[in-house]
Amino acid sequence: MSEENVNAEGLRLAIFTDTYAPEVNGVARTLERLTDAVQERGGAVRVYTVSRDDVIAAELNVERFPSIPFWAYKELRLAWPSTRVVRKSLQEFRPTIIHGASQFGLGLVGRRLARELKIPLVTSYHTNLIAYAKYYHLGALAAPGWKFLRWFHNSGRRTYCPTHAIMREVAAHGFQNTALWSRGVDGNRFSPTFRSDALRAQMGADDDTLVVMYVGRMAAEKGLDVAARAVQLAAQMRPGKIAFACVGNGPYDAEVRRLVPGGSWLPGKLLGQKLSEAYASGDVFLFPSITDTFGNVMLEAMASGMPIIGADVGPTRELLGDDRGWLVRPGDAPAFAARLVSLIDDRAQLQCARSCALEFAAQSTWSRVWNALIRDYLLLQKT
Repeated sequence: MSEENVNAEGLRLAIFTDTYAPEVNGVARTLERLTDAVQERGGAVRVYTVSRDDVIAAELNVERFPSIPFWAYKELRLAWPSTRVVRKSLQEFRPTIIHGASQFGLGLVGRRLARELKIPLVTSYHTNLIAYAKYYHLGALAAPGWKFLRWFHNSGRRTYCPTHAIMREVAAHGFQNTALWSRGVDGNRFSPTFRSDALRAQMGADDDTLVVMYVGRMAAEKGLDVAARAVQLAAQMRPGKIAFACVGNGPYDAEVRRLVPGGSWLPGKLLGQKLSEAYASGDVFLFPSITDTFGNVMLEAMASGMPIIGADVGPTRELLGDDRGWLVRPGDAPAFAARLVSLIDDRAQLQCARSCALEFAAQSTWSRVWNALIRDYLLLQKT
């Protein structure tokens, strides 16, 4: 039964973020969906974000500012626009609430102007920056990093977190006024109905092959070395019974291609129906990351009919529950491989988890997510 949309008339939302569509990552895609949801419900949105080389034409309700790559993580771009210019834009737009979705660059500009103009400020915690630090040789920043993050987020009226596990983690570091902002999945876009025998054949699979899939950014912090090693080991133990499909691109692309078994299917980034077909043509999804705060791809995989084998960390544990997949000791490639082998040998357990994953995904609608968030926006802008 669908939930009636909350009326967002009177809501004027200004979003400050260092990542936004057409970038392909979980944060950018979620913020684009948020923009659409508020506007569809009668509210107004203006996004302040970084420049991109592939955005040439003017965008309605999006203002971009010159940016440079962050030296330690080139895919992250930072901008420091003139406060005067942004202040003028905000005064013209007249926001009733400001949402700081980044802690640096534009997020800091949004924080400063929200306080100066006395506009309610909310923030969201999307990325485990402290965990990322060790992958990019920035471990010394961990301790001062929490102090900075606490200063940034506690200056707002709410810090939205994607899971209860993340809420508990940041609360342990002194974050106040946290609230859950979960994620949803589009069941029309991600569904078992997109399954393609022809595509499975391209992957080197038939009905007896276990197609193991990963979808997402190819980056060091995603644990793809663990995934590749696990598939290698499983393929050695059950020759000819397993195929690996790895969809996406990123800075770790060349290393992934070096590590995966011969014959693996690596098509790069896929969009639209091609992505839907890829998801639906897999049998089980690998998610070895220990840094993700949610993992939107896990919901997309479950909606497509794939249960998950994931690292046993808080956010993944919360999504998988007791029956939508299997948890494995983080970083333990042989343990991941052993689980894959058990699924090759006993497909019945795969089918049971698949049914539970589909049921959970069907309940995880974007409508519920947006209604809860917009209700909170409307409450906060009145106080």
